[in-house]
Order: sequence, then structure tokens, then C-alpha cells
Amino acid sequence: MTSYKNAVVDGSKIFYREAGSVDAPTILLLHGFPTSSHMFRKLIPALADHCHVVAPDLPGFGFSDVPDRKKFHYTFEQLARSIDTFTQTIGLGRYAIYIFDYGAPVGLRLALAHPERITAIISQNGNAYEEGLSQGWNPIQKYWKEPTPENRAALRDFLTPAATKSQYIYGVQDETRVAPEAYTLDSALLARPGNDEIQLDLFLDYASNVALYPKFQEYFRTKQPPLLAVWGKSDPFFLPLGAEAFKRDNPNAEVHFYDTGHFALETHAQEIATAIQDFLGRKLARQASAKH
Repeated sequence: MTSYKNAVVDGSKIFYREAGSVDAPTILLLHGFPTSSHMFRKLIPALADHCHVVAPDLPGFGFSDVPDRKKFHYTFEQLARSIDTFTQTIGLGRYAIYIFDYGAPVGLRLALAHPERITAIISQNGNAYEEGLSQGWNPIQKYWKEPTPENRAALRDFLTPAATKSQYIYGVQDETRVAPEAYTLDSALLARPGNDEIQLDLFLDYASNVALYPKFQEYFRTKQPPLLAVWGKSDPFFLPLGAEAFKRDNPNAEVHFYDTGHFALETHAQEIATAIQDFLGRKLARQASAKH
């Protein structure tokens, strides 16, 4: 059974979903834009028999609080700090991270700060290589280079209900397998007063993630964390090249492609859950035996 909880982090509420025995290996699920832990609604019960599963909503997303932009700087560094504090607040010691979209730079910042805490990485369309960025990033990259009001305003097209729905169905072979409540909920939460400016702030700050790619890659090379990439191959934003690139720095990385789009869990949750269970079963058992 999944529980729906809140933790207070720096005076703000972080909403999270939790399932499984706290004595089992922990996996921290980190969502992306424009969604929330709701994206893991199928995956959580599929993993909970063997894992302690925790899925928070980032500040400003989902059912977490939305701190005022004047007091809370919406940067990926700040999001990572909040999630770092969240993990300590609820007593997580060591854990695997499932990183998707925005969750990738958040989770990989945690890995850089506390490599001893990370037992494994599952990247589902969570990019860390420039070759993984598609041309879909061009308008956002233009804003990085020229942060003008005009270039900022042009990115509002990414915040419309039509754009959110498109992220869910692009590259999906059978659109009837995508639950409409997923993109409808995301659109409703994006439409909250002031949330548009938060998202535009994060679009601008995404450049800081690309600047960190060399450090993320150095982490893969030096720490060699067990790494599984489970990738929707028709993702319009993060290309399969980004998944294959993990093997350049981490030769033991395992890469699986699925015939779907960005939100691969909408159509392939069971297949991905099976791959994760197999992967963690092998890798974490090996870590445990190495300690004895």
C-alpha cells in the first residue's frame, strides 16, 4: 500500500509517496517537468514488494508547497538542497536514485555531494550528456544565451495544456494507453497563479545542469555506480545517444530502450519495473556480499 505523507523542509511542506518495508533497500524516485510523483503511481506498487520506495514532489511541483520566488530561488541547486534535506529529515541513509528529466540534475547533484549514500542509479530519460539534448531544446538554449524578456515570453508555449499533453503522447505507439488524468493534473498544477514564472526561472537555470555535465561524467568514471538506463527511444527532448553515452564513462552501465516516448512509465511501467527489480537484485546483492 502506498502512503501519502508530508515532511517539513526549511519551513515548507514536501509531499511524498512511500511504500514498502523500511528495512528493504531504498529507492528515491525523482520526477521531472511538468509533473510530480504522480508519474510513479504505477511503478511504486510494482517495486514495493522488494524495495522501500520514496517519491517526493519537488518544491513548486505537485502537492508540495510553492515557496514565494522572492524568498526561494528556483534553481536546480536549490531544488537539490531541498531534496537533500528532505532525505535527512525522513531518515534516509543510503538509497538508489531513479532520475527522470529534471530529477536527473537534482539526483546527480545529490550523488556529487554524497557519493557514499548512492547505492545505484536508474536513469529513465534522465540526461547527463550534451549529445542527449535534441533540437527541442533550441528555444530554451536561445534563452540561456540571450535572457531577454522576448526569449522568456517565447517559452510560455511550453506551459500550455497542449504542450503538456504532447509531452505525454509524442512517440507513443498507442495513445489510448496514456491516462488523461496524468497530463490534465500536470496542466492544472502548472496553471496555479505564479507557477509560470517559476517554470521560466527553471528553464533559464537548466543551463547550470549542462555546465555540470563534465562533473557528472567524472562521477560516473571515478565512482562507477551501478547504473541502469531505461529509455523511451522516441523522446522528443532526450535522445537515445544520451543513454548510450553512459557506457562511455561507466562501461558496466546497462541500457534498455523501449518503443515509447518521454513518459515511458505511462506505457511500459511493468517492463521497466521488471528491469529495475532484476538490476537491483543483482547489484545490491553484490554490494552486500562485498561487505562481508
